[in-house]
Amino acid sequence: MIDKDHDADQYTIGQLAKAAGVGVETIRYYQRRDLLPVPTVSSGFRTYPASLAERIRFIKRAQELGFSLDEIANLLMLEDGNDKQAIREVAQERLLQVQAKLADLHRMEDMLTQLIQQCASSTQQAQCPIIQALASVATDTARSCHN
Repeated sequence: MIDKDHDADQYTIGQLAKAAGVGVETIRYYQRRDLLPVPTVSSGFRTYPASLAERIRFIKRAQELGFSLDEIANLLMLEDGNDKQAIREVAQERLLQVQAKLADLHRMEDMLTQLIQQCASSTQQAQCPIIQALASVATDTARSCHN
């Protein structure tokens, strides 16, 4: 709730933080990263337009989607200039990164599924296939680091 002493479209930093669902330090950090403007002092304190709450929520959502703060700054700059093609290109690059991570995760899933099945069907006397596979990966990694 906004104090009666303030315009309905202006927040203190605490009110803005609450409206956006972040802490005050997050707002200050975003200001240092030039993601948010630093308002001028008015009536002895800084006030923020209520519209910044939406911008902060955008930043947080973009972070949840894996965008770095530098990428988010680029998106915000592009949005301010309304360059939709450039925005699409940034999003396309992020999509390619996500797809590569998914491919890696699917390979990991397949390998773990196979190892679990091998472990379940191996005899008690044989070394566990999971331990054996992890040990051979560690040995291979150590060899490649020394070559």
